[in-house]
Amino acid sequence: MSESEFSRRSMLQRLATAAGTVTVLTVGAHQVAAQTKVSKTVVAYQDHPNGKLSCDNCINFQPPSGCKVVDGDITAQGWCKAYAPKG
Repeated sequence: MSESEFSRRSMLQRLATAAGTVTVLTVGAHQVAAQTKVSKTVVAYQDHPNGKLSCDNCINFQPPSGCKVVDGDITAQGWCKAYAPKG
């Protein structure tokens, strides 16, 4: 094996390793951003339903008093602008 082949191979391996590292860091950053919740004020949360719409039939509701989108405790009978019906 010549010195130029070794250098080319080393360079390609380093580039592949660097690309993989960047991909992992980028995916990790998106996961952190996706986990950020918003305040109740931002989504106009209210502790009572909006007609028949309430947290307990929203896909974001996490019993007994959590939400994938809204920060802090919420009630199953509450509602906000992030409401998305189940099913």
